[in-house]
Amino acid sequence: PGKLAPLAGAKSAVAGAVSMEKLTDYKDASTYNNFYEFGTHKRIWPDAQKLKVQPWTVTIDGMVDAPQTLDADALIRRMALEERIYRFRCVEAWSMVVPWSGFPLADLVKLAQPKAGAKYLRMETFEDREMAHGQRSIWLPWPYVEGLTMAEATNDLAFIATGIYGKPLPRQHGAPLRLVVPWKYGFKSIKSIVRFTFTDERPVSFWEQ
Repeated sequence: PGKLAPLAGAKSAVAGAVSMEKLTDYKDASTYNNFYEFGTHKRIWPDAQKLKVQPWTVTIDGMVDAPQTLDADALIRRMALEERIYRFRCVEAWSMVVPWSGFPLADLVKLAQPKAGAKYLRMETFEDREMAHGQRSIWLPWPYVEGLTMAEATNDLAFIATGIYGKPLPRQHGAPLRLVVPWKYGFKSIKSIVRFTFTDERPVSFWEQ
């Protein structure tokens, strides 16, 4: 129970990667994180180990031709995984350069077959106040919700990460599935996603609420 799934055939290109900047040290990237479900401080990674990643199901619904609920591992196996080096930027003025493994969000959109009237993709994380004590904070609007326009969701750069540094995605990074949108600040990159909903109404995000 709680075991992270293997990285399902992703090819790591870190050793031969061409980058304008030096990669952030793995220790730094894995121990300085935001994950408000488990607290508001940066050294959240020990608390985040309470996240139960098995079993994990993902629901695709709303204005789609193919509504479905999938096991996260099964969803990942259907995708062609790749690795991308992105600068992750925080509104707090820090940033890291890290290699993410995963698949283009556009591939998930294609799988869902959204209807012509869908304008937005709403994403939602888990809600479990027994497991994630940060969700007991009544002044925050749980569960965490984020949204993109369809143009953003199908942009070539929008990415669903399933791993980092050639390893399965650690819990503190939002295992087993998290969004990475490198042209936006990190708070848009929702962690531990359980639902993708296609809609014609603009989602009200966690931070907007």
